[in-house]
Amino acid sequence: MGLLAGKRALITGIASDRSIATGIAEAMAAQGAELAFSYQGDKLKSRVQAVAERSNGADRIIPCDVADDASIAALAQSLADCWPEGLDIVVHSIGYAPRELLAGGYLESVTREGYAIAHDISAYSFAALAKALRGQLRAGGALLTLSYLGAERAVPMYNVMGPAKASLEANVRYMAAELGAEDIRVNAISAGPIKTLAAAGIKGFRGMLSSAEQASPLGRNVSTAEVGNAASFLCSPLASGITGQILYVDAGYHILGLIGETTKAD
Repeated sequence: MGLLAGKRALITGIASDRSIATGIAEAMAAQGAELAFSYQGDKLKSRVQAVAERSNGADRIIPCDVADDASIAALAQSLADCWPEGLDIVVHSIGYAPRELLAGGYLESVTREGYAIAHDISAYSFAALAKALRGQLRAGGALLTLSYLGAERAVPMYNVMGPAKASLEANVRYMAAELGAEDIRVNAISAGPIKTLAAAGIKGFRGMLSSAEQASPLGRNVSTAEVGNAASFLCSPLASGITGQILYVDAGYHILGLIGETTKAD
């Protein structure tokens, strides 16, 4: 039996086979979880379908636009129809900012509209999903989201996504404080840079990958499978005493004070 045997999990945010959400889905399926999937738009449906077919969830693929409360409510109803007894895990792997805001300097690129969009999709959507699914989450349940180091440090070209991820991490703490009384835990994983479809929209991302690989204590980047394994643990009974936390899965990159040659021994 796996860590998640008997657990039911909703996976959001799959955009391709390289998505972090894909790694999480595959790891959770391997640990015995029964999965459901949401997708954004018909363009992504076939990609999510492919992951679902190999992850024990082909019959539970549900459309959802997290910018639309009615769509979130429809997702909640579909899950109630699939799982009348409730679910145990919600994985939020959703983030977005207009592409033009992820290039150049922060102040030269940021706009009022773009700032609002980034926070709505990347941060508020986590709370919106929790609100809609709260009544269906069983005791011992877990909510998990995905963050990045740019939430607490200024990362070149990450721009408006930095404040959006900082807002997301604050969500984790506030939601954990409120939902603890219902025996529901809320955590985040701050993953190191991974070559995903979403990351491709960040100008200079290859440089971020190279920098992290060279400077991290483990001397490499992390994989979606490693993030998936950490996610499975955080959402399992083995992590029953952990809530309101940001777990770094980044080969140790976040511990460094100076980034460059001085961080490595000669």
